[in-house]
Amino acid sequence: MPELPEVETMRRGILAAIGSQVVSATKLPCSRKPIAISPRPALFSRRIRGAKIVELARAGKRVVIWLDTNEAIVIEPRMTGLVLVVDPPTQEHLRWRLQLSGGAYTEILYWDRRGLGNVRLFSRKEFEAHFARDRLGPDALLITDIQFRERLGHSRREIKPALLDQRAVAGIGNLYASEILHVAGIHPRRACAAMTARQWQALTAATQSVLEAAVRSEGSTLGDGTYRNALNQQGGYQNEHRVYDRTDQPCLRCNSAKIKRIVQIQRSTFFCAKCQKRTGAIVED
Repeated sequence: MPELPEVETMRRGILAAIGSQVVSATKLPCSRKPIAISPRPALFSRRIRGAKIVELARAGKRVVIWLDTNEAIVIEPRMTGLVLVVDPPTQEHLRWRLQLSGGAYTEILYWDRRGLGNVRLFSRKEFEAHFARDRLGPDALLITDIQFRERLGHSRREIKPALLDQRAVAGIGNLYASEILHVAGIHPRRACAAMTARQWQALTAATQSVLEAAVRSEGSTLGDGTYRNALNQQGGYQNEHRVYDRTDQPCLRCNSAKIKRIVQIQRSTFFCAKCQKRTGAIVED
């Protein structure tokens, strides 16, 4: 967390900043683990002072603020970061401020409880190199079944960990991978190379339907309450979770089997063994 739906919600939450002029960018005093800011804060602020925001985009799990100087401010929230336009959940974890004029907001804030995120400034050339096709896959909201097969179809990896590979498909994280595979009816340990054409199609459809629904609900706020939208309000998709964090609860699809939890690449995976058959999987329990 946050994953594509949460970051897309952050992006949409600050859309009204388009047309605003940058007054300054400031690294805020914080006694917690410092976040990475590049270039150094003073130079960062000098480079963008007076520039106008012309576009608000997203690169996988990152918010991208494009300026009329052909530079991009890239905010990567990682585990606990938030992009806000109102007072944050706490003051002690407030990390960075973009002060604005001439628009709907006077500032955009970056808040991060664990300090794992970062804020970076890229030229257009640097951005295109850093997020090139071999480093960031097609966006999960737009990927086709053909692209899925091209990027993962020859891999002997299990499909669940493979979905977390941002070079293959951008935006899917641990939570939504479990949800997507349940909707698609695919076992999380099925090998990518063993997937059928029909399963790739089902995976693509499930990816888009789950992520689109999560975006409409403004993401998932889990039990720790960390994730919030730009107005510091909870998301709603946690109420729609089918399998995530529902171990031993009845499957909402078959209404008979109970949700199981396994560990893949040190991450929890949730699934229904009845709805998601293991035929074709390579790795044994």
